[in-house]
Amino acid sequence: MKQISIFLLASFLIILVSCDQGAKEGVRSTSQSIPSLDELARDGVFNPELMWRLGRISDPRVSPDGKEILFGITRYVLEDNKGQRDLFKVNLDDGEVIQLTETPYSEINALWKPDGSGIAYLSSESGTFQIWESDPDGRKPRQVSKIEGGINGFAFSPDMKHILYIQDVKLDPTPQEIHPDLPGSNVFIADDMMYRHWDQWHDYAYSHIFFAPYSNGDEVLAGTDIMQDERFDSPMMPWGGMEQISWSPDGKKIAYTCKKLGGKAYTLSTNSEIYLYDLESHQTTTLSGQGFDGYDWDPVFSPNGEKLAWRSMEEPGFEADKERIIIYDFATEQATDYSQGFDQSSNHFVWSADGMQLYFVSGTKATYQLYSLDVQNRLIRQITYGDHNYQTVHLAGEMLAGSKMSMSMPTELFLIDPKTGEETQLTKVNEDVFSRIKLGKVEKRWVKTSDDKEMLTWVIYPPDFDPGKKYPALLYCQGGPQSAVSQFFSYRWNFQMMAAHGYIVVAPNRRGLPTFGQEWNDQISGDYGGQNIRDYLSAIDALAAEPFVDENSLGAIGASYGGFSVFYLAGHHQKRFKAFISHCGMFNLEAQYASTEEYFFVNKDLEGPYWENPRPKSYDFSPHLYVDQWDTPIMIITGAKDYRIPYAQSLQAFNSAQLRGIPSRLLFFPDETHFVLKPQNAVLWQREFFKWLDEWLK
Repeated sequence: MKQISIFLLASFLIILVSCDQGAKEGVRSTSQSIPSLDELARDGVFNPELMWRLGRISDPRVSPDGKEILFGITRYVLEDNKGQRDLFKVNLDDGEVIQLTETPYSEINALWKPDGSGIAYLSSESGTFQIWESDPDGRKPRQVSKIEGGINGFAFSPDMKHILYIQDVKLDPTPQEIHPDLPGSNVFIADDMMYRHWDQWHDYAYSHIFFAPYSNGDEVLAGTDIMQDERFDSPMMPWGGMEQISWSPDGKKIAYTCKKLGGKAYTLSTNSEIYLYDLESHQTTTLSGQGFDGYDWDPVFSPNGEKLAWRSMEEPGFEADKERIIIYDFATEQATDYSQGFDQSSNHFVWSADGMQLYFVSGTKATYQLYSLDVQNRLIRQITYGDHNYQTVHLAGEMLAGSKMSMSMPTELFLIDPKTGEETQLTKVNEDVFSRIKLGKVEKRWVKTSDDKEMLTWVIYPPDFDPGKKYPALLYCQGGPQSAVSQFFSYRWNFQMMAAHGYIVVAPNRRGLPTFGQEWNDQISGDYGGQNIRDYLSAIDALAAEPFVDENSLGAIGASYGGFSVFYLAGHHQKRFKAFISHCGMFNLEAQYASTEEYFFVNKDLEGPYWENPRPKSYDFSPHLYVDQWDTPIMIITGAKDYRIPYAQSLQAFNSAQLRGIPSRLLFFPDETHFVLKPQNAVLWQREFFKWLDEWLK
């Protein structure tokens, strides 16, 4: 339920959390009974254990000379319940991949030094995350920072005279500090809101930006806090990273993202700003200012430093608004929207070397492609085409480099010609796995909706699909709610794995999803039980009419808003479905409003609090009002550390099903959040998922 795809985000979180856990726990696997790939893939079927053997590429960085890409690969040992991230690089000329690190600790936030003389990264070998450096081939590693408490990210200034880093700064007293005579007390005291967010309680600290002098080979000492005693976070919590901070080309200024609001004001507003800090004057100015009342984030300087691009949402309080391309001209001190008339969101901005083009990623028709903006004439051109998702774009000399995935391929690195869109695959990290298994066909269908619109629906068929047979089918209900059913490769809601288990997957881009224009995206707000629910039914009815689908073996599955959708369909499906699975779904909308944390979201999508007079009609869509019409087996899944949709929502639904005598099962993960991130928990999730579906649909 954030402004980016919750499922792409979940994949990224798996990398971050598991790497961090692996780094803190230390050593690599010592397990002796790890099954081989041949054993796991002996029947050619994609399964959870195989999926957790996949290497996961992240954070590619092109070298200053544009000839190599530095990146990380995370691998997991299921038996040890943790992951390990090592650094690699690939040569863009010959495609040679070289491993750079192999330590007992995960290496993260890897960067090229601006002069190309080496690489730097964070490692927790010393007990906290510190900066390490090595030569370009990973040799001669050495620790160069000893910042007390550790750091969470860093970046070199282009002139290599300074380095910035982010660190948590404790500014608020704990209850034990307020009551020093009660050191054994265990309580959280709140006088304002935002005491917890997504998956963690407030920890009395704030993420701040520091800068320090840097000299090649010398120790990085404690730096200057550019935010001083401000009780705000940069990067923004909970998902922000170093992409929200940028050095000016001359190394004299730092542009950064921050939402300088606290408590109730924070939870009611999306208004973040772009700030500019001057290292010499120590002055901070606001660049986004008046007229920029929604999210503004991810600033990127042009190569000559004359302009600054960032992405921006216009409507205050709407986290799924169109992401505009804003370019600030330092000469005129004007910020201009360069995406007017372009009915798509844009992100991951990269300037061409001459500053005349701005490359970016944008979604269209349930795919994510690379685009270019001609800054002079403001023309936007699509560069890549096809059924895939580009996640990042980077400048690589005269070429572009990007990370790309699809429903049939985890993330790999590609080289792209910006003139022709021609692509060359650079990495094949998981070729050893996919050469051993069979994948299902992914088909793009356009389904007619109840209001006579055309809706793109992905249909994923089992491997060796036989049109003469009948198959059970699963309606996939997407989360978000404004999050496209695009060509993502999910490590939980994996369509190829569902197909490998003999299910036809029906994944519609119902109303309320991006990449089909802002009107299609916006329609869902205030209409949770309306047109988008009818869109779901249009999709499953169209496939159920096919001779190869068993119309008596249909299931509906989904998480977050998709979990709400399942709960709502359970009371309105008119006996279409024989099984349901809801993960972290909203069940009682009044209780959800009163227990969530970012209130701008529910104020927009539920049209305000339930106590308003007149009461918003949105609450009439609350699934708990229709439990008397539930008649179908349902499995319900939740995590104790989910603070966006607190776990009590799922417990209410399970208890209601039990009291009504409906076959039901609860999966409650005490140490998981809105997502399931720990490897063994994730495999258990998959096993129980298919066990439930097989019991009721086969």
